[in-house]
Amino acid sequence: MNDLARLRARLDGDLVTPDHPEYDTVRRPADPLYQDTRPALVIRCRSAADVALGIAHARRTGTPVVPRGGGHCFAGRSSTSGIVLDLAALDDIAVTGGTARIGAGARLAEVYTALHGHGRTLPAGCGATVGIAGLALGGGIGLLGRVHGLTADRLTGARVVLADGRTVDSDTEREPDLFWALRGAGGGQFGVVVSLTFDTVPEPAATRFALRWRRPPVADLLAAWQDWAPDLPDAVTADLTAGEEAVLFGASLLAEEPTRELLQGFCEDAGVMPEADVRGGMAYHRLKRSFEDLDASASGGVLRSRSMFFAHAMRPETIEALAADLAAAPGRRCNLTAMGGAYNRVPEAATAFAHRGERFLLQLVAPTGDPWLDRSWETAYAESSQRVYPNFPDPALRDWETAYYGANLDRLREVKRAYDPDRCFDFPQSV
Repeated sequence: MNDLARLRARLDGDLVTPDHPEYDTVRRPADPLYQDTRPALVIRCRSAADVALGIAHARRTGTPVVPRGGGHCFAGRSSTSGIVLDLAALDDIAVTGGTARIGAGARLAEVYTALHGHGRTLPAGCGATVGIAGLALGGGIGLLGRVHGLTADRLTGARVVLADGRTVDSDTEREPDLFWALRGAGGGQFGVVVSLTFDTVPEPAATRFALRWRRPPVADLLAAWQDWAPDLPDAVTADLTAGEEAVLFGASLLAEEPTRELLQGFCEDAGVMPEADVRGGMAYHRLKRSFEDLDASASGGVLRSRSMFFAHAMRPETIEALAADLAAAPGRRCNLTAMGGAYNRVPEAATAFAHRGERFLLQLVAPTGDPWLDRSWETAYAESSQRVYPNFPDPALRDWETAYYGANLDRLREVKRAYDPDRCFDFPQSV
């Protein structure tokens, strides 16, 4: 019996090789930018033991190995020419009181639905197929974040398969340095997380709003938004996406009428009235689903993005430069996400997530090969905080160590040396 046959015989899940009839389906991540990558093996893991077997095989054969939860990594880290540990089958969700234990393969739509059944939720993102593990381990920004913080801030424990094959439970008392690093430094760096435990929050009823400008005054909208959205009450998150059209969208824990008054003030400052859809009393899990069509992938085609945080407002000249060519080609987009609130009430060193003093996140999106993206990014990055959200990894980033991790970098390197001294989990921009 050869090595692969022995591995297949020991697995609880499946071993998919290039001659397998499902290989072309199983090998592809969600991001179309990386769907041509052809792994040597995909292990569809059904247990932590499967993950450990996959890691052992990778080390024995000198083959790169990566975990895949949702497969949405902007830098292609959930794909490899080596071994993909597909965690999709590890998607159990168990809720006891306010605590949820969630398998690393669960997707956000499944998480919100399961938590709704218990009257609970998490501050997290909108993409239905995004994996909970990747989102939480890199931070997790969402429409409840200004009230309840990052998804990572609600994480109370994680079960992790380490490079040496051991499975450990990590929290503030057990493997505390590992747990610190897992909250904000991204997945696949220190081990493979197979389940996560969260302190959930009560699911609120919220006011859902979406204001649409069909022919947007982009520069006016960007300028008005950056002076308004980060200073709203924590109960209101208002994000803006602008391109050929512009949409101001979000959630408010205020009643419908005071929410309308806040939105009216913004529209008056921006100078042009939009089409408005404002609905109060919406269950939060339904509200999240209603924004799935605003995901970057909804534009179609193969897209690329770059991002940065700002601790202060952009200069008018920078706004004009971003707005000038934004609508000149399909697919170009500026996404603005409000920070502040609970995000910034956690000390920078308390978790690996170092971006605790920012006003907003700017993400630029364009079709692959469009020179507008890098040109516009260089213009904006020069006056930004020069910090980048770890969940929006950027392969072109020059100063990635401090951009992702700030003053937490040295401690993260110590954790890497302690838990993965041989760099089993290695990729460009790995700590």
